[in-house]
Amino acid sequence: MAPDASDAFPVRQKVQFLNAARTGNLNLLKNLVGQLNEVKGLAITVADIKDPSNRGVLHFAANAGQTEVCKYLLEDLKLDVDTKDNGGKTPLIHAALQRRTDTAKYLLECGANPDVRVDSGTTLLHRCAAFGEIELLRILLSKGVDIDPQIDAGTPLMVAAALGQEESVKVLLEHHASLNFVTDKNVTPMAITVASSSLACLELLIQAGANVNFSFSGATPLHMAAYKGSLEIINCLLKAGADPNATEVGGEKPIQVAAARGYPQAVEILFPLTSKVEAIPNWTVDGILEYMQFKRSKEQVAREAKKKATEAKSRGDDAFKRKEYHMAVEAYTQATDFDPTDATLLSNRSLCWMCLGQAEDALADAKSCRTLRPDWPKACYQEAAVLRLLQRFDEAANSFYEGVMLDPENKELANAFREAVEAGKKKS
Repeated sequence: MAPDASDAFPVRQKVQFLNAARTGNLNLLKNLVGQLNEVKGLAITVADIKDPSNRGVLHFAANAGQTEVCKYLLEDLKLDVDTKDNGGKTPLIHAALQRRTDTAKYLLECGANPDVRVDSGTTLLHRCAAFGEIELLRILLSKGVDIDPQIDAGTPLMVAAALGQEESVKVLLEHHASLNFVTDKNVTPMAITVASSSLACLELLIQAGANVNFSFSGATPLHMAAYKGSLEIINCLLKAGADPNATEVGGEKPIQVAAARGYPQAVEILFPLTSKVEAIPNWTVDGILEYMQFKRSKEQVAREAKKKATEAKSRGDDAFKRKEYHMAVEAYTQATDFDPTDATLLSNRSLCWMCLGQAEDALADAKSCRTLRPDWPKACYQEAAVLRLLQRFDEAANSFYEGVMLDPENKELANAFREAVEAGKKKS
């Protein structure tokens, strides 16, 4: 590896320089500079003094909020204001991360790049919004930075709202941050504010004209508030015109979401504003709560059964690959007990029975598979394969033919159909 430029300096000398910058000892720093060899020029020479992380004197001064040292380095020695360390951080970032507002303000006045990114692509605007650093936030916006840069957490407005930074939200809205910005994950400022139950920030968004009925991922802000049982948020949204009869992807209204989660007070608020759901026989607060919680309980049981069926199927697949067919049959049987609607399990078990030479059991599973999924070409093939094994060639040909009709491009089915027809002719 090529030596760093700063390797030209003894360690002790580098430490003296960096400590002088960090502690704000301007006289010592100037004396040290006066002792330097100026062959390359003072700016280059001083800029070469760095720690193992490639942080120089300007980084150390900015990090410690030593504005006077920064002035000397930038105005007298003409160092680069946007010099970067190994992590890509400029002096401005160091100052901002340590909340050295005065120093950060000075660096910006000296031309520091306000759009520079912190770790993971986060902008300084995001950070200032998140920590409520209003003065620096205003300065950055005055520099014309993009007000809606997007990161995984969303825009600065979303970050501020999610963290309940009311003053940051106010400033961003004053500068026309996008109220209805939709991220790559289909999230809006309104959605993230409701999710964080930040009432003050929600009221600011509503006053600014945010859409209270925007549906994201199939749910409205009122659905989210109902899911969390946030009574103040629910009331605020309703007052702002949120639709209590809007349905999400599953076809449920906010009142159903609240009831399923067991929030009677939320149900009571929504009840007089929600039109009757015909599927719920007893349209009262108690009736809705009882119906939805029973429904959710059944859904939870079904999800658990599905999970166990998947685990058992995986064991069956592994056993089949090892040619341990009895073990595979046992695993697939367990899986069908948990999920009797999965035709794939019956098809797989039918194939295992065939490998074990138990054709009648194989045929029973194949026929059950076809009953569950009559339009599945593979079900036709499996049934036909068992019939062929039983030398019932005409029936096998019919099943293969039905499979071909479902999947005309399937050459395996077409060839098997022809072979079954020929076998039937020879047998007769």
